[in-house]
Amino acid sequence: MPRNELGDIRRSAVIMTAGPGAVVDFRLSNADGSSAPVSVVVAGLEEWDRNAPPAGLTNEQSVFEERLQKKLRVDGFRLPPVDPEEDNPRGPRLLGVRFPTWLQCPGCSTIRPATEWSQDPGNPALYCARCTAEAPGRRKEFVVPVRFITACEHGHIDDFPWHGWVGHRKDCKRSRPLRLISERAGLAGLVVTCDDCGARRSLDGVFSQDALDGLVTCRGKSPWLAQAPEDCDQTPRVLQRGASNLYFPLLHSSLSIPPWSDSLQKSLGQFWAPIVAVKDAAQRAQFIATLAPMLAGIGLPPAEIAKAVEDRLRVLEQVDPEDLRWDEWLQFTGTDSTTDDPDDEFEARPVTVPSDLQPYIQHIVQVVRLREVRAISAFTRINPPEPGGGNDDSQLCRIQSGQLNWLPAVEIRGEGIFLSLDMDAVSVWESLPAVAGRARLVNERYTEDWRRRTQQPTPPRTITARFLLIHSLAHAVIRQLSLDCGYPSASLRERLYVSDGPEGMAGVLIYTGAPDAEGTLGGLVRQGLPDRFEPMFKAALESVVWCSSDPLCSEGIMSASEACNLAACHSCLMLPETSCEEFNRFLDRTVLMGSMNERATGFFGLMADPT
Repeated sequence: MPRNELGDIRRSAVIMTAGPGAVVDFRLSNADGSSAPVSVVVAGLEEWDRNAPPAGLTNEQSVFEERLQKKLRVDGFRLPPVDPEEDNPRGPRLLGVRFPTWLQCPGCSTIRPATEWSQDPGNPALYCARCTAEAPGRRKEFVVPVRFITACEHGHIDDFPWHGWVGHRKDCKRSRPLRLISERAGLAGLVVTCDDCGARRSLDGVFSQDALDGLVTCRGKSPWLAQAPEDCDQTPRVLQRGASNLYFPLLHSSLSIPPWSDSLQKSLGQFWAPIVAVKDAAQRAQFIATLAPMLAGIGLPPAEIAKAVEDRLRVLEQVDPEDLRWDEWLQFTGTDSTTDDPDDEFEARPVTVPSDLQPYIQHIVQVVRLREVRAISAFTRINPPEPGGGNDDSQLCRIQSGQLNWLPAVEIRGEGIFLSLDMDAVSVWESLPAVAGRARLVNERYTEDWRRRTQQPTPPRTITARFLLIHSLAHAVIRQLSLDCGYPSASLRERLYVSDGPEGMAGVLIYTGAPDAEGTLGGLVRQGLPDRFEPMFKAALESVVWCSSDPLCSEGIMSASEACNLAACHSCLMLPETSCEEFNRFLDRTVLMGSMNERATGFFGLMADPT
């Protein structure tokens, strides 16, 4: 295979599960019909500039979203590179670094570093020369990456300390290889042996937090970045190579709303940053005049473009970079429909709330068109980051070595349904003692977990009854929509709008999208019509009254492994990770319909016959 190519990754995966620093598995197909596994850690952003030129925002695969740029303090975003000529050997590529570097031969069970295996030129797959020579027809015996690696809470990763774990005898010369032998089921039956000195040790207990205490310390390695190891005082933990807690991206997103969603802003594109970098309005107008030949496609004279830029700068000054959702909330809860201009990236149509739902729901909005820019700025390992900020910087892992003026992002174009709850009803409900008590319990558990992970006294947010309500409602509705609109739940996503007080927010956007120019086909937005929304919504509520795991679920036993959940499990509320902003935390179905003993504690608990 030319250029050591591994395969393809979906663009959206580069922002979610296969971003810089993530460990990704590939399986290569060979000419003889066999396949070979290769595992790599995705390289940092500097390799984007080297392997997918031109560098920076001069690259044609760049996108812009001004509100998000202000929040993240960058000038724009780069889409994961796509080769327009799929077979072009010199086309743009992403780089991966082999990890783990230890591999095992399935034939002889030998484990060795990558440098001690055989390899054909241009093919990243490695094979065991000894087993290949003994195989019929000399069919290659490809080696596989070992299952176990180490990671620390500061994000460093390293190979498992095989020699340290097996505990060689003092006179061992280590001249012969180690073997990883499966003698019976379970970790206790997985044994590391040394052919030289005969030392052996099972992997029983290897996943305990103190398994490596006194054996190794973190070496501060970041193989996805071209930099020297850092000093680190953490004791690493053993994880499986494909563990779900090995990589948590820190994502930021923004919806393109007026005026940032129109064709003028799209045409300004990469010129926006240099235009606004000019501090004086008169000089900005002159600069725009010099750009007239390049802005001719807008169809406006330079003076009108300059006026539009000044209007937008005044709007941008009012944007709170710490709370981009407030402007979106105001857009959704406005009384008028937005433009139906086909060139606009945003179109929303308010609909009448069905009479049975009016005591509970204030707004229902069909979002016919939307554009979301979703960017990754860092990631964590072992523990998920806080989506709203306030993360411990020592646990945030960089995705680039130096300072760049851009971040990786994807554009999501699609459709959705927005709903907001009646604020007066929410205020009355969240003041109920039983409701406040459940929220307080979740917040105490969250605070305890935060202190344990960060050694800081106060977490960046408080988990309120309102938050539990909106988040649990979003999950219930997504699960029901997946049955009614044809989209699987993994294709639907929540966007929560929650803040305290009578003038705060209490709503959710449920949307779907695709990272292409066409978006989606309208099946979701049709569910926002009153005659469709009401039965769907009532069915969603009815589905959480009972759970197939009750009474274990209703008593919180099913969620014991996730202390920040109460009555929630995979049978009733949990969603695929791609759908949830909170990594399936802060869920409680009793805040929706109450418990069987006390329906009034649920916000919708007194609704007459939800079916």
